[in-house]
Amino acid sequence: MIKEYFNLSWKGLKHRGLRSWLTMLGIFIGIAAVVALISLGSGLRTAITGQFNALSVDKLTVQNKGSGFGPPGSAVAQKLNDHDVKIIESVSGVEIVVPRLVRVAKVEYNKVSSFFYVVDLPDNSKKADFVYDSFNIKTQEGRLLNSNDRNKILLGSDIAKTKSFDKDLRVGSKITIEGKNFEIVGILEPTGTFQVNNAIIIPTKDLQEVLGIEDEWDVIGLQVEDKNEIEQIAQTIENRIRQDRNEKLGEESFSVETPAQVLSSVNTILNIINIIIIGIAAISLFVGAVGITNTMYTSVLERRKEIGIMKAIGAKNSDVLLIFLIEAGLLGLMGGIIGVILGMGLSWIIAYIAAQALGTNLFQAAFSLWLIASCLGFGFLIGAISGTLPALQASKTNVVDALRYE
Repeated sequence: MIKEYFNLSWKGLKHRGLRSWLTMLGIFIGIAAVVALISLGSGLRTAITGQFNALSVDKLTVQNKGSGFGPPGSAVAQKLNDHDVKIIESVSGVEIVVPRLVRVAKVEYNKVSSFFYVVDLPDNSKKADFVYDSFNIKTQEGRLLNSNDRNKILLGSDIAKTKSFDKDLRVGSKITIEGKNFEIVGILEPTGTFQVNNAIIIPTKDLQEVLGIEDEWDVIGLQVEDKNEIEQIAQTIENRIRQDRNEKLGEESFSVETPAQVLSSVNTILNIINIIIIGIAAISLFVGAVGITNTMYTSVLERRKEIGIMKAIGAKNSDVLLIFLIEAGLLGLMGGIIGVILGMGLSWIIAYIAAQALGTNLFQAAFSLWLIASCLGFGFLIGAISGTLPALQASKTNVVDALRYE
């Protein structure tokens, strides 16, 4: 019996042809948006979580709290300094401390000027290795900087590909940073860290010299001896620096972040984005639901004689109700199927374009069976709910009136 209900419902949809397709439009647009954006968000979340778990479980950072937009250290009340470094080094359980500079500088090449992020590399070889390992820095051309290098630089992969200077940047090219000449000794492989891909790495003394900086740091990275004590060590560092600066709890001019805190912040942002996406898609789904309701009401009016015949040969009100509910549900289900296919295709295209543009595979789509199944089920449910009132009207149709309908 149920099979016959589905057959009758499917014939009704095929009979309306173009009207059925237009009715499904709002449903599959909404579901396509949900599938594409949630799958991209899930892929990004998985990639970020994997990077944190693999690279940063025993490392934390201390950085200035900015009071405005801009690069680290550009707008802070009290900047980190050598005294803060000594406080951190004195904390039990801290293995290595690496203060860093991250600024924006004027770069000139081929008589063209532009601005890029410049970051320092410590002169100490052990601290330099800490930086290389933390960000998985490797060269695709040339070599890495040595502790005794001066006036040498490394270029991030995205800067090396930039067309800003109307001339390719290569190993051996000479560029000017804040009026001082430097030689490119290496071009870095693309990484999942956008900051590295878009940065110029310079020996610490050279960067301090060109920027006129002394006893000032933007970020202090450190590694702990026991990763299980990282939260406790972070709390100790925060308490000591706050007491040294005589600052109140919650009013610090600096922040101490563990990998877990950073990952939590990223997940919170992704969750908010997903909620916004679902909210926007819900508007399209609502429009689609209204379209299904309207189409089903029209279908009931057009098929009154058919309904009368079914009732005259023994169909019950519940039979008629079920036929029209299934028909409405099939409209939603078909919209869901098309939406899932479009959403998957769209997410693959976006991920591919992003990978080509950013030079990294971090931005990937991740599909799950629960997402696909829930979208299909939700599509059928939306259709069935939207068709409830028209189906009730059809089931209550008077046989005599229906048979006289022309």
